[in-house]
Amino acid sequence: MRLLNVIRSVDPASGGMAEGLRQSVAATRAMGHEEEVLTLDAPHDDWVRSFPATVHAIGPATGLYGHCNRLVPWLRDNAPLYDAVVVHGLWQFHSLAVRRALKGGPVPYFIYPHGMLDPWFKQRYPLKHLKKWLYWPWADYRVLRDAAAVLFTAGEEARLAAQSFWLYRARPAVVGYGVALGEPSQLGSADEFAQAWPATRGKRVVLFLGRLHPKKGGDLLIEAFAELADSEPSLHLVMAGPDDSSGVRAGLEALAARLGVAHRITWTGMLGGSAKWSALKAAEVFALPSHQENFGIAVVEALAMGVPVLISDKVNIWREIVDGGAGHAGSDTVAGTADALRRWLQLLPAERDAMKLRAVACYQQHFHMASAARRLIDTITPHARGALLLQPGATPNSRP
Repeated sequence: MRLLNVIRSVDPASGGMAEGLRQSVAATRAMGHEEEVLTLDAPHDDWVRSFPATVHAIGPATGLYGHCNRLVPWLRDNAPLYDAVVVHGLWQFHSLAVRRALKGGPVPYFIYPHGMLDPWFKQRYPLKHLKKWLYWPWADYRVLRDAAAVLFTAGEEARLAAQSFWLYRARPAVVGYGVALGEPSQLGSADEFAQAWPATRGKRVVLFLGRLHPKKGGDLLIEAFAELADSEPSLHLVMAGPDDSSGVRAGLEALAARLGVAHRITWTGMLGGSAKWSALKAAEVFALPSHQENFGIAVVEALAMGVPVLISDKVNIWREIVDGGAGHAGSDTVAGTADALRRWLQLLPAERDAMKLRAVACYQQHFHMASAARRLIDTITPHARGALLLQPGATPNSRP
């Protein structure tokens, strides 16, 4: 089967969606399927050249909505070369463009909302939600309605999605999601991380790894850390991830200073490659008290590396993690975050070691990318049978 993925950007700094696509592409290709990507990045962007699949970069797009005049014509010309199209994300032009180009044609399309239908956004950003309502009936509602299936990474995500808008029609399919570690995870070491960040050497490292965005609950983690820091002098918090460009990091640093724990927090910025794996290997526990998280690539990477996780019950895979004894979950509040951290600190060394083993088992059972890729292919296949097959040697047309 030949699939085309449509996404706004494959820039790793854009968050877990790009990394998830990178891993999904690798897993489905290992099964013998062919994956390509259509993106609104500029062709010369470094992350386009390094992506592990053929990328048709026809951007750059303009504005926050990501409009691109070339997108619909490109899709109409080239979609017949694929068995199906998978769209990643909502609320931007690329999802609407896919519907415009493919509706009524032989090539089906599928939508991954990636948590973008979570009702938390309605509660947190009511004015933005009202703005979305202005074009929901004629845009994204129809995008979802006409998709062959809407692909959810967890049952919790599918349940919550139906609560965001009363006008909602979709064919839901829970296909899951996952992470495939591969050889890169063998890179780096705890010692390398300590050499790069000497303040962490010999400490009990609590690792936050992700974008510094308000929804990630970084403020909750810092306040909870401050509550418990005096009780465990060796505890050290590492905040690893890029700022979302709106000054979130500055606000978090100011909060840490007010609480008197700034000297016990290390800020690394975005970590990639061996530096990321070194951070995970140096961590005693991973923390993400997010207000909303449909999956959490970094959470699953931590589990795969044998690092237990402390998460909120707004991370949609929290039930699998708690049921598997691979971590603790609490409410997305300071109290809930502090309770999860306190429960970890109260464990005996043997109990912490046992939880590390259960973290790996939880990953293997629920979140290995090979299993998720098989579910994805099984979902697409019945709809893709009528699609035109690519003739040997044919390639998508390049449009000037």
